[in-house]
Amino acid sequence: MRTKISDIKIRTERLNIYYGTVHALKDITVRIYANKVTALIGPSGCGKSTFLKSLNRMNELTGGVRTEGGVYLDEKDIYSPQVDMAKLRGRVGMVFQQPNPFPMSVYDNIAYGPRIHGIRKKSELDAIVEDSLRSAAIWEEVKNRLGQSALSLSGGQQQRLCIARALAIQPEVILMDEPTSALDPASTLKTEELMKILRTKYTVVVVTHNMQQAARVSDDTVFFLNGELVEAGKTKELFAYPRDSRTRDYINGRFG
Repeated sequence: MRTKISDIKIRTERLNIYYGTVHALKDITVRIYANKVTALIGPSGCGKSTFLKSLNRMNELTGGVRTEGGVYLDEKDIYSPQVDMAKLRGRVGMVFQQPNPFPMSVYDNIAYGPRIHGIRKKSELDAIVEDSLRSAAIWEEVKNRLGQSALSLSGGQQQRLCIARALAIQPEVILMDEPTSALDPASTLKTEELMKILRTKYTVVVVTHNMQQAARVSDDTVFFLNGELVEAGKTKELFAYPRDSRTRDYINGRFG
């Protein structure tokens, strides 16, 4: 069945990224589909995190970065000089590898973004806080602890809190950079289940080193190696019938 343009949330065209003289990403052309979980896989240093951060220009927070080619969100070039960075990062949220709650209350962590965007009315903030925490599957665990420091939560709870914080500003895309690598197995399972739920409302792109996790949670998978895109496709097909021998060798644990 032919893919409609409206199904594509993000696309890149011959994307190249340089850190000084290091050519980190080489001619990356790929499609990321709306309301799907797309997993980015590959060995350390292959370029998957660099690619992830290029999708909301977080890579520009590192000095000496040069970007060539196009990254399009709903067919609009996010690297255009006219792009408002705050609005872009509001549309494309980020969850990092290590949970990074602000040193403030659970409530204020979630209300922080909406307040920056001008929401001050307590009833509105209350509704956003509850809805975001419910969407991140943590409301029942923290509803009686909203005034407590977010740093008092467990690691798994902190990561879901950070997901809730990203949801509070109503993004369209959620980027996740190895969101479970610092979590215990039980918290990892909860976060994986949450990813599956989130795709009903959001487009999710997740970097993972864990092949089993990619197979469990993602609809599509993109395999990077040495800054190049080796293979991309539906997860079940890519894992079962990889077209490239390098993909097959990586999935079967021969390197990485």
